[in-house]
Amino acid sequence: MNTPIPALLDPALGLTLAVVASSTTPLLLLDGDLAVLAASQSFFSDFQVDPNGAVGQRLFALGSGVWNVPQLRSLLEATASGAIEVDSYEMDLADAGEEARRLVINARNLSYGDAGNVRLLVTITDVTAAQRIRRAKDSLLKEKDDLLAEKVLLLQELQHRVANSLQIIASLILQSARKVQSDETRGVLTDAHSRVMSVAALQRQLATSQLTDVALADYFKQLCASIGASMIRDPSKLLMVVDVDGSVRSPHDSISLGLIVTELAINALKHAFVAGGEGCITVSYRGDEADWTLSVADDGVGMPAPENAKAGLGSSIVQALAQQLEATVEVESSPAGVTVRVLHRQAGLAEPPANGPAAA
Repeated sequence: MNTPIPALLDPALGLTLAVVASSTTPLLLLDGDLAVLAASQSFFSDFQVDPNGAVGQRLFALGSGVWNVPQLRSLLEATASGAIEVDSYEMDLADAGEEARRLVINARNLSYGDAGNVRLLVTITDVTAAQRIRRAKDSLLKEKDDLLAEKVLLLQELQHRVANSLQIIASLILQSARKVQSDETRGVLTDAHSRVMSVAALQRQLATSQLTDVALADYFKQLCASIGASMIRDPSKLLMVVDVDGSVRSPHDSISLGLIVTELAINALKHAFVAGGEGCITVSYRGDEADWTLSVADDGVGMPAPENAKAGLGSSIVQALAQQLEATVEVESSPAGVTVRVLHRQAGLAEPPANGPAAA
């Protein structure tokens, strides 16, 4: 007498077996004893299991017994009892003489409460290659991060060294200025000293900002303190005030803005106040990335008449730096002082004025 084929007696089971067998993803259909009812061809080929005689064997007896893993056995037995479901359980499958493979196991009990007809659907995903790629990417990213961190440290060290060197150069220039007899030469050297000190201050600010955007308020305060220390003999009479909002700018833009402030401040200190005069220079900045205004204002004697004014190095530097920032320069002068504004407007730039700030 022939034994009936289960699939013929149970059409639903027959459909399940057909789906499992044709799956491109490794699938197993197990009974309550964890014996194989069906397996996909992909399971046999991917894990080098002989399909002949596999049906009816317990999962843990397949192949050379590599599936006989205690943790996997416990999880599948608990799933068969209806206690749990296996969701993305990761395990290593190691066959003798072969590299271990990383698998992700999912298992569902399909008996729906029928304890006498337990069916477990087990899906197996080999993530070995993906894990290897991920590890390689992680290694490359770590190497990249290490290189970037090293580059940042080296660049910060370079900035510190440059700032120190600039301060040494500025000191030498100032010593030379004190020794020369010519007032004109002394003035040129004093201007050079102030300009070098401003660049040194910027270098230190960039180093402490860790190469990120520079907070303009702190930077301008440090910059003006450096200029004042080198050019203002009596701080009780001449005062430099910084009135800046919370704006931050890139290191590149900060260099240009800082040099503009330096030139305009030096210009005001040289020309706005008569010998021994009192007054105030105010450095202001307002705006955002699109629209902003930088101004340097003094309450000194104002600019000379146009026929007596001539463009100097400071004026040329300010105009050139403003063009780099795609900004325009406006000058407002009266007997109550001079205000120089550098303006950037996203909507469009006006034509630059015919004459910039007074000679520096």
